[in-house]
Amino acid sequence: MLSRIASTLLPVLGRLSVTSELAGPVAPGSIVVANHSSLADPGVVLAALRRLGTEPVVMATAGLWRIPVLGAALRAGGHIPVHRGTARAASALDSAAAALAAGRVVLIYGEGCLPRRRDSGDAEPGAFRTGLARLAAASGAPVVPLGQCGARRLSSGSATKQIAGFATAPLRRPAVHVHVGAPLHLEGGVAEATVAAHRAVTAAWRTAERERRGLTRLPGAFSRRQNSVG
Repeated sequence: MLSRIASTLLPVLGRLSVTSELAGPVAPGSIVVANHSSLADPGVVLAALRRLGTEPVVMATAGLWRIPVLGAALRAGGHIPVHRGTARAASALDSAAAALAAGRVVLIYGEGCLPRRRDSGDAEPGAFRTGLARLAAASGAPVVPLGQCGARRLSSGSATKQIAGFATAPLRRPAVHVHVGAPLHLEGGVAEATVAAHRAVTAAWRTAERERRGLTRLPGAFSRRQNSVG
Protein backbone atom coordinates (compact mmCIF):
# COMPACT_ATOMS: atom_id res chain seq x y z
CA MET A 1 0.00 0.00 0.00
CA LEU A 2 2.72 2.48 0.97
CA SER A 3 4.68 1.73 -2.20
CA ARG A 4 1.60 2.36 -4.35
CA ILE A 5 0.84 5.63 -2.55
CA ALA A 6 4.44 6.80 -2.92
CA SER A 7 4.46 5.91 -6.62
CA THR A 8 1.27 7.91 -7.13
CA LEU A 9 2.24 11.02 -5.15
CA LEU A 10 5.89 11.42 -6.02
CA PRO A 11 5.45 12.36 -9.71
CA VAL A 12 3.23 15.21 -8.53
CA LEU A 13 5.88 16.51 -6.12
CA GLY A 14 9.07 16.07 -8.13
CA ARG A 15 10.94 14.49 -11.03
CA LEU A 16 12.17 11.06 -10.04
CA SER A 17 14.82 9.19 -12.00
CA VAL A 18 16.31 5.82 -11.08
CA THR A 19 19.48 3.99 -12.07
CA SER A 20 20.36 0.49 -10.98
CA GLU A 21 23.27 -1.90 -11.16
CA LEU A 22 20.83 -4.79 -10.81
CA ALA A 23 19.49 -6.71 -13.79
CA GLY A 24 15.97 -6.70 -12.34
CA PRO A 25 14.17 -6.46 -9.00
CA VAL A 26 16.02 -6.74 -5.71
CA ALA A 27 16.42 -10.44 -4.93
CA PRO A 28 14.01 -11.87 -2.32
CA GLY A 29 15.57 -12.13 1.12
CA SER A 30 17.83 -9.09 0.61
CA ILE A 31 18.45 -6.10 2.85
CA VAL A 32 18.29 -2.70 1.14
CA VAL A 33 20.19 -0.05 3.10
CA ALA A 34 19.58 3.61 2.20
CA ASN A 35 20.84 7.00 3.30
CA HIS A 36 18.34 9.07 5.32
CA SER A 37 18.20 12.81 4.69
CA SER A 38 14.57 13.98 4.82
CA LEU A 39 11.07 13.07 5.93
CA ALA A 40 10.33 12.84 2.21
CA ASP A 41 12.96 10.27 1.31
CA PRO A 42 11.04 7.13 2.43
CA GLY A 43 8.48 7.97 -0.24
CA VAL A 44 11.26 8.58 -2.76
CA VAL A 45 12.91 5.23 -1.98
CA LEU A 46 9.65 3.26 -2.02
CA ALA A 47 8.63 4.77 -5.36
CA ALA A 48 12.05 4.02 -6.86
CA LEU A 49 12.09 0.42 -5.63
CA ARG A 50 8.58 -0.13 -6.95
CA ARG A 51 9.79 0.92 -10.39
CA LEU A 52 12.34 -1.86 -10.07
CA GLY A 53 9.59 -4.32 -9.15
CA THR A 54 10.38 -4.42 -5.42
CA GLU A 55 8.04 -3.60 -2.53
CA PRO A 56 10.01 -3.88 0.72
CA VAL A 57 9.17 -4.21 4.37
CA VAL A 58 10.36 -1.00 6.04
CA MET A 59 12.05 -0.71 9.42
CA ALA A 60 11.00 2.63 10.90
CA THR A 61 10.71 4.45 14.19
CA ALA A 62 7.83 3.08 16.28
CA GLY A 63 6.31 6.55 16.72
CA LEU A 64 4.94 6.38 13.18
CA TRP A 65 2.63 3.55 14.23
CA ARG A 66 0.80 6.01 16.53
CA ILE A 67 -0.26 8.20 13.59
CA PRO A 68 -3.88 7.12 12.87
CA VAL A 69 -3.99 6.49 9.11
CA LEU A 70 -0.27 5.88 8.60
CA GLY A 71 -0.09 3.48 11.54
CA ALA A 72 -2.89 1.37 10.09
CA ALA A 73 -1.12 1.22 6.72
CA LEU A 74 2.16 0.22 8.37
CA ARG A 75 0.49 -2.57 10.31
CA ALA A 76 -1.38 -3.82 7.24
CA GLY A 77 1.85 -3.96 5.24
CA GLY A 78 3.75 -5.90 7.86
CA HIS A 79 6.32 -3.15 8.33
CA ILE A 80 8.60 -3.28 11.35
CA PRO A 81 8.50 -0.74 14.23
CA VAL A 82 11.82 0.08 15.90
CA HIS A 83 11.48 1.07 19.56
CA ARG A 84 14.77 2.95 19.83
CA GLY A 85 16.32 3.35 23.25
CA THR A 86 14.14 0.68 24.85
CA ALA A 87 14.48 -2.99 25.75
CA ARG A 88 12.22 -3.77 22.79
CA ALA A 89 14.67 -2.39 20.22
CA ALA A 90 16.33 -5.78 19.63
CA SER A 91 13.01 -7.38 18.75
CA ALA A 92 12.94 -5.34 15.52
CA LEU A 93 15.99 -7.23 14.28
CA ASP A 94 14.28 -10.54 15.07
CA SER A 95 11.21 -9.42 13.09
CA ALA A 96 13.40 -8.30 10.20
CA ALA A 97 15.26 -11.62 10.17
CA ALA A 98 11.93 -13.47 10.04
CA ALA A 99 10.80 -11.31 7.12
CA LEU A 100 14.04 -12.05 5.26
CA ALA A 101 13.64 -15.78 5.90
CA ALA A 102 10.15 -15.54 4.42
CA GLY A 103 11.55 -14.04 1.21
CA ARG A 104 10.69 -10.40 1.86
CA VAL A 105 13.04 -7.52 1.08
CA VAL A 106 13.78 -5.39 4.14
CA LEU A 107 14.56 -1.67 3.88
CA ILE A 108 16.69 -0.22 6.67
CA TYR A 109 18.23 3.21 7.18
CA GLY A 110 21.82 2.73 8.28
CA GLU A 111 22.05 6.10 10.03
CA GLY A 112 18.94 5.39 12.07
CA CYS A 113 18.03 9.10 12.27
CA LEU A 114 17.72 12.30 10.25
CA PRO A 115 20.48 14.92 10.02
CA ARG A 116 20.01 18.00 12.18
CA ARG A 117 20.87 20.42 9.38
CA ARG A 118 18.09 22.79 8.32
CA ASP A 119 19.29 23.75 4.84
CA SER A 120 18.01 21.97 1.74
CA GLY A 121 21.39 20.76 0.51
CA ASP A 122 22.51 17.15 0.34
CA ALA A 123 25.54 15.73 2.12
CA GLU A 124 27.25 12.36 2.43
CA PRO A 125 25.52 9.82 4.69
CA GLY A 126 26.26 10.16 8.38
CA ALA A 127 27.78 7.44 10.53
CA PHE A 128 25.88 4.14 10.53
CA ARG A 129 24.56 2.38 13.59
CA THR A 130 25.31 -1.29 14.09
CA GLY A 131 21.80 -2.71 13.51
CA LEU A 132 22.38 -3.35 9.81
CA ALA A 133 25.60 -5.30 10.38
CA ARG A 134 24.01 -7.35 13.14
CA LEU A 135 20.98 -8.15 10.98
CA ALA A 136 23.18 -9.15 8.04
CA ALA A 137 25.31 -11.37 10.26
CA ALA A 138 22.30 -13.06 11.86
CA SER A 139 20.44 -13.65 8.59
CA GLY A 140 23.26 -14.12 6.09
CA ALA A 141 21.28 -11.87 3.72
CA PRO A 142 22.97 -9.91 0.94
CA VAL A 143 23.00 -6.13 1.38
CA VAL A 144 21.96 -3.83 -1.46
CA PRO A 145 23.24 -0.23 -1.06
CA LEU A 146 20.92 2.56 -2.17
CA GLY A 147 21.75 6.24 -2.47
CA GLN A 148 19.12 8.92 -2.89
CA CYS A 149 19.69 12.61 -3.57
CA GLY A 150 17.26 15.52 -3.83
CA ALA A 151 14.65 14.58 -1.23
CA ARG A 152 15.70 17.53 0.93
CA ARG A 153 14.50 19.81 -1.84
CA LEU A 154 11.04 18.35 -1.38
CA SER A 155 11.04 18.96 2.36
CA SER A 156 13.66 19.94 4.96
CA GLY A 157 14.28 22.38 7.79
CA SER A 158 11.86 23.48 10.50
CA ALA A 159 8.31 22.19 10.70
CA THR A 160 7.04 25.34 8.98
CA LYS A 161 9.58 25.01 6.18
CA GLN A 162 8.77 21.34 5.70
CA ILE A 163 5.06 22.09 5.29
CA ALA A 164 5.90 24.91 2.88
CA GLY A 165 8.22 22.59 0.98
CA PHE A 166 5.54 19.98 0.43
CA ALA A 167 3.00 22.67 -0.49
CA THR A 168 5.20 24.27 -3.14
CA ALA A 169 6.82 21.09 -4.49
CA PRO A 170 4.16 20.57 -7.23
CA LEU A 171 5.13 23.98 -8.62
CA ARG A 172 8.90 23.55 -8.23
CA ARG A 173 9.05 19.83 -9.08
CA PRO A 174 12.67 19.37 -7.98
CA ALA A 175 14.78 16.60 -9.48
CA VAL A 176 15.26 13.55 -7.28
CA HIS A 177 17.52 10.63 -8.14
CA VAL A 178 17.92 7.14 -6.67
CA HIS A 179 20.80 4.83 -7.48
CA VAL A 180 20.77 1.16 -6.50
CA GLY A 181 24.19 -0.44 -6.22
CA ALA A 182 25.36 -4.00 -6.60
CA PRO A 183 24.65 -6.38 -3.69
CA LEU A 184 27.43 -7.33 -1.30
CA HIS A 185 27.90 -9.70 1.60
CA LEU A 186 29.17 -7.99 4.73
CA GLU A 187 32.17 -9.75 6.21
CA GLY A 188 34.21 -9.46 9.39
CA GLY A 189 33.05 -8.15 12.74
CA VAL A 190 30.23 -5.68 13.36
CA ALA A 191 32.48 -2.62 13.22
CA GLU A 192 34.16 -3.71 9.98
CA ALA A 193 30.86 -4.64 8.36
CA THR A 194 29.30 -1.32 9.38
CA VAL A 195 32.15 0.60 7.75
CA ALA A 196 31.85 -1.48 4.56
CA ALA A 197 28.11 -0.83 4.33
CA HIS A 198 28.58 2.90 4.92
CA ARG A 199 31.22 3.00 2.19
CA ALA A 200 28.90 1.26 -0.30
CA VAL A 201 25.93 3.54 0.43
CA THR A 202 28.17 6.61 0.19
CA ALA A 203 29.32 5.45 -3.26
CA ALA A 204 25.69 4.96 -4.33
CA TRP A 205 24.81 8.41 -2.96
CA ARG A 206 27.66 10.02 -4.92
CA THR A 207 26.35 8.39 -8.11
CA ALA A 208 22.84 9.64 -7.32
CA GLU A 209 24.16 13.15 -6.76
CA ARG A 210 25.97 13.18 -10.09
CA GLU A 211 22.89 11.88 -11.88
CA ARG A 212 20.62 14.43 -10.22
CA ARG A 213 22.91 17.32 -11.14
CA GLY A 214 22.90 16.25 -14.77
CA LEU A 215 19.21 15.45 -14.93
CA THR A 216 17.63 16.75 -18.12
CA ARG A 217 15.01 14.04 -18.57
CA LEU A 218 11.30 14.63 -18.80
CA PRO A 219 9.18 14.42 -15.62
CA GLY A 220 8.96 10.85 -14.41
CA ALA A 221 11.93 9.73 -16.50
CA PHE A 222 13.37 6.34 -15.65
CA SER A 223 16.65 4.77 -16.63
CA ARG A 224 18.37 1.58 -15.51
CA ARG A 225 21.98 0.57 -15.96
CA GLN A 226 22.31 -3.19 -16.02
CA ASN A 227 25.84 -4.10 -15.01
CA SER A 228 27.11 -7.59 -14.30
CA VAL A 229 26.84 -8.53 -10.64
CA GLY A 230 29.28 -11.03 -9.24
